[in-house]
Amino acid sequence: MKKQVVLVAIALFAFTFTNAQDIKFGAKAGVNFASVGGDFTEDSEGLTGFHIGGLVEILISEKFGIQPEILYSAQGNKFEETTSDIGITAKSTSKQKIDYINIPILGKYYFTEEFSVEAGPQIGFLASANRENDIEVSGENATPEVIAIIESQSGGEQDISDSVKGTDFSLAAGATYRLPMGVFFSARYALGLSNINDGPGSDNFKNQNNVAQLSVGYSF
Repeated sequence: MKKQVVLVAIALFAFTFTNAQDIKFGAKAGVNFASVGGDFTEDSEGLTGFHIGGLVEILISEKFGIQPEILYSAQGNKFEETTSDIGITAKSTSKQKIDYINIPILGKYYFTEEFSVEAGPQIGFLASANRENDIEVSGENATPEVIAIIESQSGGEQDISDSVKGTDFSLAAGATYRLPMGVFFSARYALGLSNINDGPGSDNFKNQNNVAQLSVGYSF
């Protein structure tokens, strides 16, 4: 069903491109406030990332348009935990950095020439997925030798791309304010619709990407 929605959106984009009244090309970049929702995420926190890419704004009437984009988007979440035992305190931070090439295809409604709202489906293709583990060790028994052993066993970076699906589906909605010289500012939220987990046992728990984005860009 999700793939059919995306295919319909692509067909609509192709149709509107051939019937466009005006076409603008642009680029944008900004900050991501990403999180992962679903099972076993009660203790997880959001992860701040970035996005950057290009867009085409296709005006099909005075009030309506279509805006496909292609964005590199750094997403994910993190967990923090502190444990204490036998005079040693360990504070661990685990960041799941999941990056995508996202392609939203958005319908736009223009309240004025400057202000518009947009919504539509988004498909994401996995670019990379890594788990980064950092650990801080302290306490009266935290000798250099003990710290070295704990860090060697618990720290470092791990490739987790085999446990993350290669495609992701979301529903995105937001608003844009465009200045006369072509600079624009936008805010958007993308709600994950598909389970991002892959591999053995992945059907037993479901997690979804969610991300709020603030962007600045230029179109002409």
